[in-house]
Amino acid sequence: MLHERIPLLPSTIGTQREVVRLTYGPQGADMKVYLQASLHADETPAMLTAHVLRDLLQSLEDAGKLAATITLVPVANPIGLSQHVLGQFFGCFDLNSAANFNRGVARPKDVCARLEGRLRDDVVSNRRAIKDAMRALLDASPPATEFDSLRSTLLKMSCDADIVLDIHCSLEAVVHLYTDVEAWPRVESLARHLRSRAQMLFVGADLGLFIDWVRLAWADVRAHVGDRYPIGEGAVTAIIECAGERDVSYESARQQAQAIIAYLVERGAIRDTPSTPDALLHPATPQAASEHFYAASSGIVVYRARIGDVVEIGDAICDIVDPITGGTVTLRSGTKGVFYMRRAIRFITAGAEIGRVTGG
Repeated sequence: MLHERIPLLPSTIGTQREVVRLTYGPQGADMKVYLQASLHADETPAMLTAHVLRDLLQSLEDAGKLAATITLVPVANPIGLSQHVLGQFFGCFDLNSAANFNRGVARPKDVCARLEGRLRDDVVSNRRAIKDAMRALLDASPPATEFDSLRSTLLKMSCDADIVLDIHCSLEAVVHLYTDVEAWPRVESLARHLRSRAQMLFVGADLGLFIDWVRLAWADVRAHVGDRYPIGEGAVTAIIECAGERDVSYESARQQAQAIIAYLVERGAIRDTPSTPDALLHPATPQAASEHFYAASSGIVVYRARIGDVVEIGDAICDIVDPITGGTVTLRSGTKGVFYMRRAIRFITAGAEIGRVTGG
């Protein structure tokens, strides 16, 4: 295992943060896997899953079973880890800029222009040229802030990967994942190994997510190249949500880490006997079809549906109780699907999001 510390651009004099990269397997292998945890720094279950992955990958490397270069970033957001205000942890947004650490990632431009005259009839050399163009594009945009430095560092580590798994968790939630509709046939077994309760697919969307950079870079190259040159499949990208932020246990972390390892065996990154996962618990649905519930008024939230319930149209999701007027408002589902996530705080302000149900 190669242990590296990559310094970030300091935000102030006298400070210095760094990203730790752990690399396993043969350097320069034809396949590369990139795994990162807790880009939203307060999503602790993801970091614990990375901790278990670290030990599993070391054992596999010692046994000579790694066929791919596997990069693990066990703590993807040292900036967010330091953001504690009056005892409250703020790891989702950068407090200096109010920017979400996993939103606002600009779609890559000029990758195709950098490929002019470089593609041939060899798929291996073409893929190498595409990855080099991606890295050159990132190198051409030096960061100006610590936030930009973090984003640039993570993108540079992942841009040449064939598999990118961004490990998160939600507020109160079941295990679920996000990927794009084109990648779903190659991600479906990951959902099965994870025993994911909800799998939501992007359909050509650019949401500014971390995984969108490499995903859309490959999509743009494929659209530009067409059938003129062989480039193989684009990168497999997915967001894994390790249940809710309070679901911190060795048991769940081991289950999720072992599921990721089993998936990497199937993809050929690890030389081992593939295992057969259980059937998919619920079918994949369009991410855009998910129903989001918002509070029409402020009050105490009393949930009437449990996380993981399959709700029908008209089923009660929660009550909002006003202890001053004595009034109660019931929010009901407008779709049939899995109630896969909800907020953790039980007092709500008007207009705040309460929960989500898969749709479609």
